[in-house]
Amino acid sequence: MLVLAIDTSTPAVTAGLVALDGDALEPRGDRVTVDPRAHGELITPHALEAVKAAGVTLRDLDAIVCGVGPGPFTGLRAGMATAASLAHALGIPAYPVCSLDAIAADVAPGEAPFLVLTDARRREVYWAAYAADGSRTDGPHVERPADLQTTIKVAAGDGALLYADTLGVQPIEPRFPSPVGLVKAARADFDKEPAPLTPLYLRRPDAVEPAARKKVTTP
Repeated sequence: MLVLAIDTSTPAVTAGLVALDGDALEPRGDRVTVDPRAHGELITPHALEAVKAAGVTLRDLDAIVCGVGPGPFTGLRAGMATAASLAHALGIPAYPVCSLDAIAADVAPGEAPFLVLTDARRREVYWAAYAADGSRTDGPHVERPADLQTTIKVAAGDGALLYADTLGVQPIEPRFPSPVGLVKAARADFDKEPAPLTPLYLRRPDAVEPAARKKVTTP
């Protein structure tokens, strides 16, 4: 099974090909650029370049996996629109996956629970808690780091690096979702009908409708 994985939930614009054979996952080619302003510009070229680097064509794909956040509105829309368009054009399924779960899937096996935190801007983090086996036990949430009450001492994700001192955690890898992590997090659903690509925004957008204009009367 050949899967194209896409994620635009963090500053990393990520696309990559992963070959799935039973429990084995093999990365075949990826393109990643860390630029929070380039999601819309780069995600489609990255996807096409990753396919080309793998030595296949779009018609060889069996499925698409797309990180659906939590993340910023503009970034998520770019990745999800790309995934949905390609899936529709190729007639293949597109599977949503929580981007925090994808990061957790790449955390090295251990014996202790851990957090995954990504930068939510506004001095907040998106976060979720995981058992030592990588299964999610809480979240996802959006919260100010100072308000996050936890006894867990290690955390992955770029938010862990940004707020390590505030949270009192030891940052661990990875910082961003990888193509392999996205596929790991989604593969349990590959024998099911895919759920809709529904974004995990967790909060209202910055942009709001303008207020009604005041009536102006003449004397």
